[in-house]
Amino acid sequence: MFPSSCQVLFLVISPGFFVRFAIAFVVWYDSPYQTWANSPKILYFIVKGGTAMEKLYEQDAYLRAFDAKVLSCVQGKGGWDVRLDRTAFYPEGGGQPYDTGTLGNVKVLQVHTRGEDVVHTCDGPLEPGSRVSGQIDWDRRFDLMQNHSGEHIVSGIANAWWGCDNVGFHMGSDFITIDLNTMIDEEQLRQLEEAVNRYLWQDKPVLVTYPTPEELEQLDYRSKKALTGQVRIITFPGADVCACCGTHVSSAGQIGLVKLVSVQKFRDGVRIELLCGGRALDYLSRVDIQNKAVSNLLSAKAGETAHGVQRLLEENAALKSRILTMEEQHFAALAHGCAGAGDVVLFEDDLSPDALRRLCDTVLGECQGRCACFSGSDETGYKYAVGQRGGDLRAWVKTLNQTLNGRGGGKPDFVQGSLRAPRADIEAFLEM
Repeated sequence: MFPSSCQVLFLVISPGFFVRFAIAFVVWYDSPYQTWANSPKILYFIVKGGTAMEKLYEQDAYLRAFDAKVLSCVQGKGGWDVRLDRTAFYPEGGGQPYDTGTLGNVKVLQVHTRGEDVVHTCDGPLEPGSRVSGQIDWDRRFDLMQNHSGEHIVSGIANAWWGCDNVGFHMGSDFITIDLNTMIDEEQLRQLEEAVNRYLWQDKPVLVTYPTPEELEQLDYRSKKALTGQVRIITFPGADVCACCGTHVSSAGQIGLVKLVSVQKFRDGVRIELLCGGRALDYLSRVDIQNKAVSNLLSAKAGETAHGVQRLLEENAALKSRILTMEEQHFAALAHGCAGAGDVVLFEDDLSPDALRRLCDTVLGECQGRCACFSGSDETGYKYAVGQRGGDLRAWVKTLNQTLNGRGGGKPDFVQGSLRAPRADIEAFLEM
């Protein structure tokens, strides 16, 4: 009945209150992965009894539309909770977010599992016993398939290279993150990215298998741990073998592109940010647009913007140094003019908090009294720096802040802060 090359035939019987059973035949051929002319044949024949929900997404991740019978519909906290006799909507699980789409004329907002059932939270009710057409938001589904499959390949190759485990995985709306329990640097990240994309170019088929408990015991797969029930194994030949319940592309080439965006220390290892497929393309397009804008602003070629930025930073550093020298000369002149003057009040335009501190400190060396320096405007408020050699300004600055809507503090003999009051009120307070 079956060709001699047939490798696996298994029967799965899952007990329950109602009799539920599935028979699956998986057929593949002996040829090495790298020499196959076509994708391996993986054939499923599924027969279900009782009331078990038929999970179509496990049979065909590319199924976009389906018909089903509404078994129940009850109003919940987030909408109407609908149970069907069959569904192509993937529920949240295995690190992969849920599908969205429509059931008839209502929107599917969330999909979760409750026991062995899949519950669709909708924005409106559906009549129990009626038949309904379901439509998956395919763009969202395929995006999640690309990124989930890309994560498997990245984690698998990282595991093979460095013997590390994926200890955290999150598929966010922007980036995908992988937490590895090892340290890798930027150069290793670049090498990993190259290896992953070279694997994609081979476009190897993705294998979905359901090993028997005995076969599973002997199988070398990533993140191996005690699992109950029928285990689903996702294999990217030559890159990764891992237990997973999520939806995946049928061949690695459909991921299109993997971009490892960043790596940073996280706990005892690193966290990698990555993008796959359409997300990676969108990201690189945005980066390209930004780079061209920077290129125009710097009058530098698109491939030489780093050199242009470096030149700009050097010019900026030189200007800052020149401004600092001019400020010091100006502050010295002001201090010379305040020599022996006793208490001094100065208002200066456009000084940073650091410059204001330096001005006050310079004048304190000459005035032989209290020095209060302010910079700002009546519209934006004023920054202040006040000092008194050997004095205690704590009670005074408390009153200052309370009277003039200010905040700040510091050492007993030197305080800094800001005020929300006009200059006239500040001067009036200082004359008290």
